[in-house]
Amino acid sequence: MENVHCEVKDNKLIITIDLGHRGAVSSSGKTVRVASTLGNQYVPGTPDGFKLGLNAYVPNR
Repeated sequence: MENVHCEVKDNKLIITIDLGHRGAVSSSGKTVRVASTLGNQYVPGTPDGFKLGLNAYVPNR
């Protein structure tokens, strides 16, 4: 995962993303990745083997 922190607290999944982070530019050049699970990933500590797929991005200016 890139810039994604997950934790389970009181049976709730808490996802933390640093909004100031800037990662790779998309192949089209239109967006910049802020956070990604880089595909569907199992979330440790969740019941029943939950998976998460997340992408957060901003326009490339």
